[in-house]
Amino acid sequence: MPIKENRWRSPSSLQLYFTAIYSHRPTSISSFVPSGFFLYTYSHKLPPLVSHRAKMDWLTIFFTLLTVVIFFYILHKKTNKYAGLRLPPGPPGWPIVGNLFQVTLSGKQIMHYVQDLRKIYGPIFTLRMGSRTLIFICDAKNAHEALIEKPLEFASRPRENQTRAVFSCDKFTVNSVVYGPEWRSLRRNMVSGMLSTSRLKELRGLRDYAMDRLIEKISTEAKKNDGVVSVLKNARFAVFCILLSMCFGVNLDEDTIVKVDQTLKKVLMALLPRIDDFLPILNPLFGKQWKTVMDVRKEQIEIITPLIEKRRELLASGQVMNSEHVAPFSYLDSLFDLKIEGRESSPSNAELVSLCSELLNGGTDTTATAIEWGIARLIENPVMQERLYDEIVATVGDNKVNEKDTEKMVYLQAFVKELLRRHPPVYFSLTHAAVNPGSKLSGYDIPTDANLDIFIPSISDDPTLWKDPDTFNPDRFLTGGEDCDMRGIPLMKMIPFGAGRRICPGMAMGMTHITLMLARMVQAFEWSKADKLGEAMDFGEKLEFTIVMNKTLKSSVRRRN
Repeated sequence: MPIKENRWRSPSSLQLYFTAIYSHRPTSISSFVPSGFFLYTYSHKLPPLVSHRAKMDWLTIFFTLLTVVIFFYILHKKTNKYAGLRLPPGPPGWPIVGNLFQVTLSGKQIMHYVQDLRKIYGPIFTLRMGSRTLIFICDAKNAHEALIEKPLEFASRPRENQTRAVFSCDKFTVNSVVYGPEWRSLRRNMVSGMLSTSRLKELRGLRDYAMDRLIEKISTEAKKNDGVVSVLKNARFAVFCILLSMCFGVNLDEDTIVKVDQTLKKVLMALLPRIDDFLPILNPLFGKQWKTVMDVRKEQIEIITPLIEKRRELLASGQVMNSEHVAPFSYLDSLFDLKIEGRESSPSNAELVSLCSELLNGGTDTTATAIEWGIARLIENPVMQERLYDEIVATVGDNKVNEKDTEKMVYLQAFVKELLRRHPPVYFSLTHAAVNPGSKLSGYDIPTDANLDIFIPSISDDPTLWKDPDTFNPDRFLTGGEDCDMRGIPLMKMIPFGAGRRICPGMAMGMTHITLMLARMVQAFEWSKADKLGEAMDFGEKLEFTIVMNKTLKSSVRRRN
């Protein structure tokens, strides 16, 4: 039975209701109140026998009527919003809230809810979440059309909620900025000024130092805990240290690193969605949460601004080129005097805080999550672990493996590709939006204010694209003839970093960090289960900031000779 398409039209009965009461379209809430109603409610002299309780009853009636009127006003606007447009199909929703409560009350995480809807409505469908319209793409064909075939049509970002607007300085970050001159300036600077191949090579020393620090921390923790270590915590600390050095150009003491990390975790917590993100009319009820948001933003600025000023002072004094503890270049250096198309001023301190936080938060948890899943797979399959170790020894002998060495390790590269195919750190690409009205995808209309979300596992787990997609098998990239370009060109089979104009600018950096960390960790240690009871590894997953293991991985390590 074919699925009915969403067609947004205003019910005739509702139109008659408004026509009967008003001869014009209301432009404000006060337009809904008949002339004299406020006067009667608050100023009309009531009979002396009318009690205070009766007055309260009148107020109750007034606010009830006002609520009903607002309800119908919003419903009227909502039902007219997409009049005549042919949106992708989707589940029927409730007035005003759409599918918001259906999703919330389902008890399922959004990724599982989307998987269920895909089975009913097909590879492209619509969810109405309060004031927001979400369109999900769940197959390679439609994702390829949106991101590769029509890259300019869907290169923008949707509007921000209030909280995200605060932390992004009103969409002044590479990933949040709408498509246009500002985006070109910010992205060009990040890619050519910080994440280019040549620039990444210049910063090899930072990564080598961080890797030595990682191996030392794992060894210390293992000695204190009978050989048992936390994989995610150690991996996360190492990546964060690398990114801090890349961002600010200095090696920070551990106390400062922890403070910055704790603050940025608070930022991520503050960004978690609330119901008023989807129903802005409820904003006044979330005053306490809004105060928390502003307090976290203040703390973020107070913690990061001194690091910005310290780098500025080092540049001014010429110490950058004369100290082994200071990097000759940092991301901040490229931002201080950055020329932005369409504006005269360079980024303000508040904007610098947002841009630096974007680099730090964007590259930390995704990489650390991949490392945890990777070590779990090596523990599950000791033969795979030994094969990787043998390749390392054959390549570098007794020397410490470096990132140039990893480029020669064919099995390591295949392992990391399979890791990102089977365990992408995030299940949804960063949200896209149509640049201009009139955009179409798979024959459907895509409004400019709709969120366009790509469900990544629907591509990387597709049995029509992969043989035995649920099996973790790095050899598929070596002998199985299933190799692919992770940018989705020309054939889209996996896009862990997104694709098209808004592909993650840190793709090369992320791949470098993952391959180097896994190689150094396997070279230094033999990894095995901390729990020796013989139970199978638990590969259950849960959604935090990224898709992490349901049970945080603890591993026994033994130092290799």
